[in-house]
Amino acid sequence: MLQLTRFRMKTIANAVASVMAVGGLMIAAPAAQATDAGITWTTQTSAADNDWKGVAYGNGLFVAVSTTGTGNRVMTSPDGITWTSRTSAADNLWQSLTFGNGLFVAVSNDGSNNRVMTSPDGITWTSRTSAADNLWSAVTYGNGLFVAVSQDGTGNRVMTSTDGITWTSRTSAADNNWLAVTYGNGLFVAVATNGLGNRVMTSPNGITWTSRTDAAANSWSGVTYGNGLFVAVSNTGTDNRVMTSSNGINWTSRTSAANNGWYGVTYGDGLFVAVSYDGTGNRVMTSPDGITWTIRTSAADNNWLRVTYGNGLFVAVSRTGTGNRVMTSGTSGGGATSDPTQWITISQALPLSATGSCSDVQDTDYAYGTGLTGGWTRAWEPWVNSALDADGNRIGGWACTRTLINKGGQNWMLG
Repeated sequence: MLQLTRFRMKTIANAVASVMAVGGLMIAAPAAQATDAGITWTTQTSAADNDWKGVAYGNGLFVAVSTTGTGNRVMTSPDGITWTSRTSAADNLWQSLTFGNGLFVAVSNDGSNNRVMTSPDGITWTSRTSAADNLWSAVTYGNGLFVAVSQDGTGNRVMTSTDGITWTSRTSAADNNWLAVTYGNGLFVAVATNGLGNRVMTSPNGITWTSRTDAAANSWSGVTYGNGLFVAVSNTGTDNRVMTSSNGINWTSRTSAANNGWYGVTYGDGLFVAVSYDGTGNRVMTSPDGITWTIRTSAADNNWLRVTYGNGLFVAVSRTGTGNRVMTSGTSGGGATSDPTQWITISQALPLSATGSCSDVQDTDYAYGTGLTGGWTRAWEPWVNSALDADGNRIGGWACTRTLINKGGQNWMLG
C-alpha cells in the first residue's frame, strides 16, 4: 500500500499559496486576505437598539452583550446578519464576553454576586458568582483558563476560572483601570487606560502578573494577538494610538491611520482590524502587519466599541445608532464560492490497483476552521509518483481526486 499524499492548488489571482506540513501531510493553503474582509463594511439590523459593548464568536455563532435593555441584553446570530434577542441571566452592565472550552462567558461591572454569566450555546444563560464585585471590563480564554480584568479593586483586579463557573481573585500587577485582555503565544496580556509607565501587564498563567512599560501614556482600550504579534489600540494620543509587541513585554509605538477614539481591535483573515467610537466616515482602520494602518469607510458613524472575527466575517457592535448597531465585513460562511479559480483539488494515493473506489478517503479528514466541510466531488485519475521502487521503476497507481470549494481564502486545517 502506498502511503503518500499530494496536494495541489489552482492559481488564485493576486495570491501566493503557502505550503505547510501537518501531521505528515502537505497542505496547500491560499494566501491570507484573499477576500475584501475588513475593507468594505455593511450595516446590519441589531436585535435591539441596546448599548452593545462586547461581541465574540464561537461554536458557529456570533454573540453580543449589552449594558442596556430589559431581559434582552444578549443577541445572537449564526451569520452576523440576522440577529435574535436572548434573555440575559440578569440585567447587568455586561461589558465583554469570550468563548472557550465549549462555553460563552460574559462579565459585568455591576450586580450583586452575579457579575459573570455563562452559556453553552449563547442562548440560555446562567448567573455565576464573581470572585469580587469589581468593575469587570474584559474577559478572555487561553491555555485552559478564563481570565477577567477589572477597572477597580485593591490588588485584586484579576480573576480566573478553569470552567467559567468558579472564580478566584488574583493579584494584579498594579491597580490600574484594566480595560482589555487577550491571550497569545503562551501569554496573557492586559492593557489599561491609566498608570505611570505600567499600562501593560503580562502573565504566563493568568495568576502571577508583571507590569510592563507601555509605548506611550495613552488610554489603551483594546488588545489582540495575531500572526505572532500583540497589537493594542488607544483612544488618546497624537499619531501614536497603536502599539505593538512580539513578546508582550517590549512595546513600540505605531502611527494610527487617524487620531480617532480607537476602542476595539481583532485579528482574522490575515488582517488586524480596529474600530472607533468617533470620526467621520473613517471609524475603521486595518493593517496586514499591525504596523502600517489604512483608514476604511465605516458603514455608519456609530460608536463602534468592539469587533470580532469568525467564519470569514468581521463583526463590529455599537452603543449608538437606530436599528443598525451591527456592521459586518467579509462573507458569512467563509466566502464559499463556485468560482473554479478558487477551488482546491486534493489527490490522495490509495492502494496500487487499476481500479478502485474513493470510499477510503473521508471528508471528515479535512475541515475548514470551525469544522465545516465543503461540497466534495470525486473522480479517479492516473497518478505517478516521482520516486522509484526497489527495482528502479516509477511508482504508479490511481488517485482519488476531490474538489472542495475554497472558503474565503482561509487556511485549511486538519479536522
